Amino acid sequence: MILPIYTYGQPVLRGETKPIDANYPELPQLIDDMFETMYQADGIGLAAPQIGRSVRLFVIDANALAKDHPECKDFKRVMINPEIVERTDEEVTLEEGCLSFPGIHEKVARSVSIKVKYEDRDLISREETLDGFTARVVQHEYDHLEGQVFIDIIAPIRKQLNKSKLNNIIKGTVKCAYRIKTLK
Repeated sequence: MILPIYTYGQPVLRGETKPIDANYPELPQLIDDMFETMYQADGIGLAAPQIGRSVRLFVIDANALAKDHPECKDFKRVMINPEIVERTDEEVTLEEGCLSFPGIHEKVARSVSIKVKYEDRDLISREETLDGFTARVVQHEYDHLEGQVFIDIIAPIRKQLNKSKLNNIIKGTVKCAYRIKTLK
């Protein structure tokens, strides 16, 4: 089922997220719905707060970027209760967008490499070291679980320059090709 994507201004995007365990109701269906919602919106990642759920879960399928970023080939993950346990000091700045911020793309500095611990779709513990764009995508989605969004880490002048776009998102006047849930 395609779910509405919560946009900037929704309190759930800033709230605390709770860990998931095996008793979480209908977890497999939620994961399937998140992938379906993400694909319908032409996204490569979607975190649970973006669909109104305050839980520590995100899905990623970065395969569409494999032509420009070979490390993204076949990079499809479900990350439950993730924890970034290491980050390199070296950062790279690249443009990002976010399904919760339709029409806004900005340059964001992120660690080049990370180590992440998480549970997969079957709640089996995993640990991976990720580099390049896969590290970037995981960091972006992980931030959602921490109540942070990508505009929090862009240059202040760029945030100011996007103020009218941000206000339009809050007002619900933004046009979007996918189903969204705004404040209004």
